[in-house]
Amino acid sequence: MKPSDDIDERPVDSIGPGREPDGADRRCDVAMTHLTKVAEGVQRDFEKGQRVLSFGEYLELFARHPARHGRSAPQYLRDMLAYYGTTTVHRPWGELTRFNLFDAPWDDGGGHTRLSELTLIGHEALQAELYRALGNFAREGRANRLMLMHGPNGSAKSTAAACMLRALEDYSQQDDGALYRFHWIFPSRKTSRGSIGFGGGEPSHDLDSYAHLDDDQIDARLVMEVRDHPMFLIPRRQRQQLIDELWQDAGAVGKPSDWLYEGELSHKNKQIFEALLSDANGSLADVLRHVQIERYFMSRRYRVGAITLGPEMSVDAGERQVTADRSLAALPTSLQATTLFEAHGELIEAAGGMLEFSDLLKRPIDAFRYLQLTLETGEVSLSQQTIFTNVVMVGSANEIHMAAFREHVEYASFRGRLEFMRVPYLRHWGDEQRIYDTQIVPQLRRHVAPHTTTVAAEFAVLTRMRRPDKHHYGKVLGDVVDGLTAFDKMRLYAEGKPPERLNAEERKLLSANIRAIFDETASGADYEGRIGVSPRTMRTMLLDASQDRDYKCVSPFALLKCLDDLCKRTAEFDWLKLKPLSGGYHDHQSFRDHVRTRLLDRIEADMRTGSALIDDVQYADLFSRYISNVSAWVKGEKIRNSVTGKDEVPHEGLMKEVEGLLEVTAEPKEHRDMVISMIAAWAIDNPELEPNVDEIFPDHVKHLQAAAFTKLREPFAALLRNVVTVVRDGGVGLESAVKREAEETAARLETLGYEDSSVVDAASALLRERYSDLVDR
Repeated sequence: MKPSDDIDERPVDSIGPGREPDGADRRCDVAMTHLTKVAEGVQRDFEKGQRVLSFGEYLELFARHPARHGRSAPQYLRDMLAYYGTTTVHRPWGELTRFNLFDAPWDDGGGHTRLSELTLIGHEALQAELYRALGNFAREGRANRLMLMHGPNGSAKSTAAACMLRALEDYSQQDDGALYRFHWIFPSRKTSRGSIGFGGGEPSHDLDSYAHLDDDQIDARLVMEVRDHPMFLIPRRQRQQLIDELWQDAGAVGKPSDWLYEGELSHKNKQIFEALLSDANGSLADVLRHVQIERYFMSRRYRVGAITLGPEMSVDAGERQVTADRSLAALPTSLQATTLFEAHGELIEAAGGMLEFSDLLKRPIDAFRYLQLTLETGEVSLSQQTIFTNVVMVGSANEIHMAAFREHVEYASFRGRLEFMRVPYLRHWGDEQRIYDTQIVPQLRRHVAPHTTTVAAEFAVLTRMRRPDKHHYGKVLGDVVDGLTAFDKMRLYAEGKPPERLNAEERKLLSANIRAIFDETASGADYEGRIGVSPRTMRTMLLDASQDRDYKCVSPFALLKCLDDLCKRTAEFDWLKLKPLSGGYHDHQSFRDHVRTRLLDRIEADMRTGSALIDDVQYADLFSRYISNVSAWVKGEKIRNSVTGKDEVPHEGLMKEVEGLLEVTAEPKEHRDMVISMIAAWAIDNPELEPNVDEIFPDHVKHLQAAAFTKLREPFAALLRNVVTVVRDGGVGLESAVKREAEETAARLETLGYEDSSVVDAASALLRERYSDLVDR
């Protein structure tokens, strides 16, 4: 047997005792060289990032950017939201501002963005509420209310908070988000006498500070768990004057916060400060020599400034006596006789950042009653000291606990310290589908057939629709709104399309009032999006569908089977207990029928595109010519014949032919006026663009194509059978030309996201449900 090329065939003795093969030596050298470069890079980043500073160095840094380094926690979070930028999102109910932070735009260190992180899909209204509240806190000087996000289970409350906590970690790594704290350094007696401003020994990095001493020159370092701002080391009156001067010199926008003006050192820091000041006979400069400024970073893992507190935890702040781990002889005599206490707990760890109370209302009210006073005064009282809080508090609660909380006798006293933010289920099925596509599909190991997540999203949104109340509108609009079905509302919210059965005026009126319909229940307790199937439940349905042994892929038809089973569990879900109303509201059987019909419509459209039996461009061009003739007809003008070059009256025959194919039931004038008004409305919204027929009238063009296919049902059904035969059985028994046509169709379907298993699945279902009369011919 020939030895492998990877095996060194030299005798062991030729390698030598204790030696690695030459290849291994080279790999070790490469590894060590790489490690050296990494170490040098870390050192450069450390120095560039100004990780350790003396107080004087920090003051210079503060003077360059006082507004950046003098922010309170709400100012910091508000600026963090703005730092990542915003995007304008167009929705049928209006333009919304989306904060990019919630798309997790974190750089991976190599200039690339990691897109796999959890993101908040939709919920732009919630994002605006968070930014508004933080802006108010910043103007008021501190976060004096808790932002309580409430909504049904699985509506993304925790996701919103998680995005902000993760952003704190990333933002604190940036220059714009740099954060600093301070500790106390006590040098050895030899160091303090010989090398810090007294002559002799090696000079320190800063002759006026102990901040840059090596460890062997330090006897004790007192770490401050309460992250007081370094400027608090300057007495308040002098600090205010200094800050005003620095603010003005730097041309900083706005004014300093009351927190920066009025803030005081924590109890332990104050004890140390006073002891050092006494020993230095009142010399502030001597006190500040002991200060080491350190840059720190927010961290969820290490519980620094980004904290989540679960409902099972109840102790949010406490204290314990400090025990020195270095020589007490290094401390001033006055401190050696002083009992120091350090604070601990979530409120302390979250200082300068954000504290999330997950499922706050699952706690007994007595367990968080202290928050009322803490929010009101900005303090938390411990047995030995009072801690001034500088933290933004965010909570979450589901609607069941929220309803019980509103009935509690203490609710009124809490109400003034809570900023309520509603988080309903999504009502735009496109956003709902993005949740499944980005967060569930990547976890599935089987091919996911086209339109599977669309079925899930449409069904989920339909379960959340509420029947509109016409009494909220005027007489004319009320009558139009009263006729909207659950399916009409779903399309109106996602696509902005009024039902085609309405006349031109009604469609125009409805289009102008989508926002009013969307916000109809916004102020009520029983709001739209409060009840319905949750994304968590739909996640389970998709996972179950992926295990259906009747299908070789994650099929939309497998998902429909799972939905049938889900709707039998009436005892488990509130949305299944609701009585069906006219218009299809709360009618889960009609929801399944509807999404199944739309699924088959989409599959049929895909198969038509793949078949190439008709030219899509031909029908788009036909409708464009129809629009040109209608425009001239409405205006009473002539239209130029592209062939003869002569001006002619609009072609009545062409217009009637198209209207016949579209199955228009209204009077020609009424329908043609409506067509022109739709173009005019689109032009108002897109003043710089040429009218696009495909974008303005996508359903009309599809309708023309469908009408054309009524004449091609038999050859289309035959092609579908041949495609199934080719993909499933290799085309056995088919003539070469027929086989080639089927193979080309299957290849075109691959460009639409199909694979062999989903092609067979979709084509078979379409044949079975819409072409059964032709299957055996």
